[in-house]
Amino acid sequence: MVRTDERNARTTLIHVRFNGRSFDLPMGDLDLGPEPRDMDLKAAVARYMDVPLRELNDYVVDRHETGNWTIRPEAVFG
Repeated sequence: MVRTDERNARTTLIHVRFNGRSFDLPMGDLDLGPEPRDMDLKAAVARYMDVPLRELNDYVVDRHETGNWTIRPEAVFG
């Protein structure tokens, strides 16, 4: 999902799936550059959510064509 503000500017969202809940965080709230490394993104999200970084260590970062990102638990099959 890409949100727009009153000026119709695009806002990159980070969709986070954590502890059975979903959150949409505006990228601008995390004070990161336009293309942060996965670990930097997870560290910023951990600070934002006030959880230890180790809680997100095994999470996956998916970068979507829309410009939005998803941080989610790694899928385990079988």
